[in-house]
This record gives sequence, C-alpha cells and structure tokens, in this order.
Amino acid sequence: MRILLAEDDTKLGNLIKRMLEKAEVSVDWVIRGDTAFEYATNSYYDVIVLDWMMPGQTGIEVCAQLRKDGYQGAILMLTAKDDITDRVLGLDTGADDYLVKPFEFVELLARLRALSRRSSAKLKEDIVQIGDLILDRSTRSVRVDETEVQLTSREFQLLDLLVQNKGQVVPREVILDRVWGLDADVSTNNLDAYVRLLRRKINLPEGDVVIQNVRGIGFKLEAHHVC
Repeated sequence: MRILLAEDDTKLGNLIKRMLEKAEVSVDWVIRGDTAFEYATNSYYDVIVLDWMMPGQTGIEVCAQLRKDGYQGAILMLTAKDDITDRVLGLDTGADDYLVKPFEFVELLARLRALSRRSSAKLKEDIVQIGDLILDRSTRSVRVDETEVQLTSREFQLLDLLVQNKGQVVPREVILDRVWGLDADVSTNNLDAYVRLLRRKINLPEGDVVIQNVRGIGFKLEAHHVC
C-alpha cells in the first residue's frame, strides 16, 4: 500500500510516517497543501491523507481541486475539527472518510486498508481501452500498442476528458475549464499546441483513434476500432 501523507505538524507527521512504515506501508510525507496537490497529480497513491489546516492550501482546498480535476483515488481527511458541519463539509468536498484527532494508530491503519481495498476494487473500471490506446486512471498512465507513453499531468487530463466524451465534441471553453480552470491564463492557441503535442505523443495507427479538430467549436476523440 502506498500513502501520501499531508500533515504540517512535524512531530505528528513523523510519528505517523514511522508507524506506517513499521506496518510495511510506503509513505510520502509533505507539510504543505500545494505540495500535496503536486504529488497527487504526478504519482499514484492507494490513499491520500490530508490534514485540514496546512500552509499553501488547506486539506479541503486540495481535496476540492483534486476532485474537480477528476481525481478518482481515495482521500482521508485528518483533522481536529469534530463539529458535524465540518464533517459534512469534508465529505461533501469529496473526501471518502474522516478521522478526528486525537486517534489511535490502529484505527488509522484500519481505515487506510479499507479505503485501499475499495480503490483496488475499482481498478477495472478505471482502465479504458480504445483500439490500441489504453488509459489507466488509477496509475495515470497511457499505453499505445503495449508501449508506455509519457504524458504530463495536463496532457493526461486532456486525453482523459476526450476519452470520457468519446464520439462527442468537447467545446474549447469546457476543456479550458476542466483542465486548467477558467481563471488560468491559457489561450486557445495554447490549447491547440497541447492537442498537437498530444497527437504526436500517442502516435496512434492511422484510422484507429483520432483527435479531430471541430472548427470553431472544440475537439472530438473518434474511435474506429473499439475493444
């Protein structure tokens, strides 16, 4: 099991990390919310543990942004806030579970194992094959004809959005919103460049799966041979 722990209390974070490693759990520990978001979008974790209050971004903000970007992995909120409204807020934001400080380590480990089992059960649903293209959301990886394709986080999100809407035109405004956010300083020319680079990287056989430019509207992923 691989865990991302985001906890800015260095004493508690170090203790949790050591205890988890004793239980043969692999742990990446960060103390800032923005760092946690970067790790989560660039690596695979069975469960992400987010402290509610952190510098950079709060756990709630990180959770909300990950879900907005389509992150499907398990998220556990760790917090001293015990009010029912806070619990509801955490779950409504997209957390799968909620653990209030102070807690017993055995309970944390049990919840992590339960969340990891649920994530593993969804593995097949997270793997999509279209022709020679295989997209795995659980590991954020892409393979074409058995060869792994190295994509950046943005490129993966762009491809995933087109795959989710296979056969349908996705407007440019929707792509910019879902992948970058409406407030981002990204032009349609930047989007065109990303699509061109994505086409070159996946380099699919002619006529198998293509990303079409629908003039004046957006882009569409068209599959002619679907597995």
